[in-house]
Amino acid sequence: MLLKLEQASLAFGHVPLLDKADFQLDAGERVALIGRNGSGKSSMLSALAGQGTLDDGKVWRQPGARIAYVPQEPMMDAAQTVFQSVVSGLGGISRLLAEYHHVSHALSQTDTKHSELLPRLETLQHALEAEGAWTWQAQVDRVISRFGLDPEALTGTLSGGQKKRLALARALAFKPDALLLDEPTNHLDIQAIEWLETLLHELNVSLLFITHDRRFLEHLATRIVELDRGKLSSYPGSFAEYQRRKEAQLQEEAVLNRKFDKLLKEEEVWIRKGVEARRTRAVFRVQRLEKLRAERMERRDRLGQVKLRLDAGDKSGELVAELQHVSKAFDDKIIVRDFSTRLLRGDKIGLIGANGAGKTTLLRLILGEQKADSGTIRRGTRQEIAYFDQFRAQLDPEASLAEVISPGSDYVEIGGARKHVIGYLEDFLFAPERARSPVKSLSGGERNRLLLARLFARPANVLVLDEPTNDLDMETLELLEQLLQEYSGALFLVSHDRAFLDNVVTQTLVAEGDGLWREYAGGYEDWLTAKSRSPATNKPAAPEKTAPPIKTAKTVKPKSEKLTWKEQRELETLPDQIAALEAEQKNLTALLSDPTIYQSAPEKSRSAACRLSTIDDELMALLERWETLESRTNTSP
Repeated sequence: MLLKLEQASLAFGHVPLLDKADFQLDAGERVALIGRNGSGKSSMLSALAGQGTLDDGKVWRQPGARIAYVPQEPMMDAAQTVFQSVVSGLGGISRLLAEYHHVSHALSQTDTKHSELLPRLETLQHALEAEGAWTWQAQVDRVISRFGLDPEALTGTLSGGQKKRLALARALAFKPDALLLDEPTNHLDIQAIEWLETLLHELNVSLLFITHDRRFLEHLATRIVELDRGKLSSYPGSFAEYQRRKEAQLQEEAVLNRKFDKLLKEEEVWIRKGVEARRTRAVFRVQRLEKLRAERMERRDRLGQVKLRLDAGDKSGELVAELQHVSKAFDDKIIVRDFSTRLLRGDKIGLIGANGAGKTTLLRLILGEQKADSGTIRRGTRQEIAYFDQFRAQLDPEASLAEVISPGSDYVEIGGARKHVIGYLEDFLFAPERARSPVKSLSGGERNRLLLARLFARPANVLVLDEPTNDLDMETLELLEQLLQEYSGALFLVSHDRAFLDNVVTQTLVAEGDGLWREYAGGYEDWLTAKSRSPATNKPAAPEKTAPPIKTAKTVKPKSEKLTWKEQRELETLPDQIAALEAEQKNLTALLSDPTIYQSAPEKSRSAACRLSTIDDELMALLERWETLESRTNTSP
């Protein structure tokens, strides 16, 4: 056991974020902490890291364990170099390492006075040897190199993605036993996210992380812990398994609440009849009514869902934009090279590429906000464009929420119907009393919700969403997906969320390097599939004179193969093997659903969780093998 919360309580105003909550992180676990925006996930992570406080309860950390914490927006000294920033987490030896690195770098320059620096370098070498710090120097160099960072670059000059990599490098430099990550995929492009997934799989480090990225969560988590209305619930296994169990729990909770409310209503009717509570039974009913009232007051109902509605307004022309041989460069960097495409009303286009590849530039070319260096761009007619900015530059931090939604008016018009701005904000889970609060008082997730509310308050037949998923909770993400699937206008989506792209877009524009852009049908996974086949599909055709005669076509047709006796026996045993694995999976899930096992038999719980995480892969392999053998049986003569 590395970390533990015991009876933790934390409130924001009158709302409990943690209500006597218990949590435990064991060695080797990779736990995803999920929950709605504002539920207290970041506060809990901060308390476990020792940087936040609780109102009540205890935080226990294993003595001597190294705990690293990367918040959503890490604090950095803009004047420090990358190397200085990374070693800053190493305590007393950080100054020695930073100075040694600086002197070594200075000595490598041709115009340096070596005679002045060499004595200082020798002094630093002796000091580092005395501290046993050479292993840390090597570790820092390895981490900086692995994260693809320039050790001499100033942190103030780094992009958002580079700063996120620097924060992760700083956390990993001192070989932590446990790593606490708050939204680690924010500001990273898809390539960097997949690289981070691989790195965290390879590292022998316990992990507790907050993320809205369902693909990242699915690939990493061995257990999911949900924070809901102050309570923590543990769900061993995959995200899909969590979703099934959570849905069943919510249905059961709704049934119990309806029964409770019915009983309370019946007792309220009885007491209003004025029956004198003199007999024992009557006294008991009065006492029970008082208890029911108290329980109802304490019950925290689940928050409602965001109500998303999008008005596509008047139809635009059939053509959105047509690009023919378009090129664009800034100085010597080519952003778009000889690109042609035709985009129509109803298309949902995802833009995929590394940070700095030129996604925003291509969007501006398509929307007519920037001129091409060469080629032609023809734009459609009657276009009403709405833009979602990932940096939230459209939000005035001093303006109130109501002013952001409807400047100079108390009403908004959605689909031809007028609605009061306070009621409209309630659809996006903003309480009426917050309508006059300034934007700067909102959290990251709340700002994203407000920007969506502002965006959807105006009709638009062309929608541009630049990283709309950052900081949104999963329920809102799924509702936004459904809304965009039903949207009748043209959609341009820049996102690093692979699941979101797969669920929304109909085609992708992909930056493939050196200004080359290609168009693919489908979402992210469809692009990966096409990419994996591209060497074969893009292979030049053979010259016509070497083509085989038509009569030889029969000789190259693959023959159907009958199953061997061994394969036939394998096919017959596969159903029993699959059934056995499914039964084992069911038993392990039931075992890990008992919260007492984590204290009474921690070793058993760890081995069970590890086994549960491998069963899905084994089942998939058996099912694929079964399908392969079955298909050969069906095609055999």
